[in-house]
Amino acid sequence: MTEPTPYSSAPAENPADYPGKTLGIVALVLAFLFTLLGLILGIVANNQSKAAGYANPFAKWAIILSIIFLVIGLIVGIIVAVTSAALFSTVGYY
Repeated sequence: MTEPTPYSSAPAENPADYPGKTLGIVALVLAFLFTLLGLILGIVANNQSKAAGYANPFAKWAIILSIIFLVIGLIVGIIVAVTSAALFSTVGYY
């Protein structure tokens, strides 16, 4: 008879304790506040969960929202820079 090994490759019994879940939630919150940090932590949390064999919807939403907010921020930044450059370039010609 063989004895069971103390360590198995099966996932944990409690699905609330899978790796990357807490980090995924933190990444989702940071996606709204600090988008680049939220993106980085979301990718890390997603990789941790994938390695453990779990899906991490918090990390996936953090990645998606961070990318969307980064693109919107870049577009707004470009518009503000172009508008302010046009405004300040015409100020001296009165």
